Amino acid sequence: MRASYAADPQAHGGRLHPEPGDATRGPRDAFQRDRDRIIHSISFRRLRHKTQVFMAPDGDHFRVRLTHSLEVAQIGRAVARTLGLNEDLTEALCLAHDIGHPPFGHAGEDALEAAMATHGGFDHNGQTLRTLTWLDSPYPRWRGLNLTWDTLEGLAKHNGPIPTPGWALAEADAAHGLRLNEWPSLEAQIAAIADDIAYDNHDIDDGLRAGLLTLDQLLEVPFVAAGWDAVRARFPDVPAARLVGELTRSQIGSMVNDLIAETKRRVGVAGVETVADVRAAGQCLAHFSPEMAEAERTLKRFMYANLYHHPRQLAAAAMAETVVAGLFAAYHADPSAMHDGWRETLPEAEPERSRHIADYIAGMTDRFAVRSYRQVVGPIDLPDGF
Repeated sequence: MRASYAADPQAHGGRLHPEPGDATRGPRDAFQRDRDRIIHSISFRRLRHKTQVFMAPDGDHFRVRLTHSLEVAQIGRAVARTLGLNEDLTEALCLAHDIGHPPFGHAGEDALEAAMATHGGFDHNGQTLRTLTWLDSPYPRWRGLNLTWDTLEGLAKHNGPIPTPGWALAEADAAHGLRLNEWPSLEAQIAAIADDIAYDNHDIDDGLRAGLLTLDQLLEVPFVAAGWDAVRARFPDVPAARLVGELTRSQIGSMVNDLIAETKRRVGVAGVETVADVRAAGQCLAHFSPEMAEAERTLKRFMYANLYHHPRQLAAAAMAETVVAGLFAAYHADPSAMHDGWRETLPEAEPERSRHIADYIAGMTDRFAVRSYRQVVGPIDLPDGF
């Protein structure tokens, strides 16, 4: 049974382009169609070769944006099901939340932000909306995937209200009326925190696998140490190396259980009964308890200090920024180096010209960006991590 404040696919906010019913497409509701359009999109498929933590990793076992998005969706669906929310909308938001990321993750985003500083900047969240509403266009009658308002709203502000949107998000808001000053649905709020839960824990697994983290380092974090003690107590005869996966699983379980309990509490205190009540609550309702929130912040600080800012990671990030910045400059100087379609539709005036080039680069995978750099800029020696 769905809660009274769950998003209702029969009462969604509509699509920009009305679509007549088509029974040949199967018995799916509006949010199920949104989810499936995202999964079948080219931009979603490209996530398999985009950085999560490690850039263009040689190892087959490291996470990439695609596998991360799938893991976020798994967590999001489990939470939504328990809270009586709409699982399909939650899953659609989880799967699509990183589609706007350029190659090389946050390093690539930093480089595009710098290159676009005089043309409105670059933001991966705004780029997600731009990709899904304009750039990824598999349908004959309109641009974009023509997703429901509810999905676009959730993607735009899953991290909360946006008082000063960048240009890409402002364009999406102008077209779709996303009410950026309000909190989004609980499904969107769950998708945002499921993202945190996934990368907080799965990045530990990848960091250990890459040799950039050690278990002894991790045990300096109280939340991890408590989880490790519990795992060791349950499996006293199992070698430590065999228990890392159990540690991350148990940490995810602890965070999920805390999230569910605290969200139920907040919904009850706020007296929420409808979707409109969620948006009018004026606060985030999907949240960790104060104790878990502090534990999660401490874990994040540790990960930034010891993994994300590890010297090897910083060297890889610097090289990634060189690649993205070099491509932007090269295409700006000689647009003929861009592929057909992109070259032919390049606007003459600014800022549209630079935004078009940024769209082209943002859609690249890590490996395509490196290959393109070597073709249009020149040779490049890549550090370990590529």
